[in-house]
Amino acid sequence: MGGLPAGPVERNEHDYALWEKRVDAMLTLLSSKGLMTVDELRRNIEGLGPDAYDRMTYYERWIYAVAQTMIQRGVVSIDELGRKIAEVEGRADVSP
Repeated sequence: MGGLPAGPVERNEHDYALWEKRVDAMLTLLSSKGLMTVDELRRNIEGLGPDAYDRMTYYERWIYAVAQTMIQRGVVSIDELGRKIAEVEGRADVSP
């Protein structure tokens, strides 16, 4: 968390999962459209609290912060977001 000792930094390069690339692209798009700032991202990540912060991965924190910012700005409601998440989860459960 901001200002606290974080321990050693892993400098290993790794491949990013598709969803991580999408989160990065989403943040870039929202920022370029004036719908989100880096300060909002940071504020919402730091607002997680130490337990959630430690439990989540880097991009999980980002997607949480993006969702919170969109809710705070009124771009999407909690109900709309919940319905969309349920829809996507329902698609993942369908076998080919």
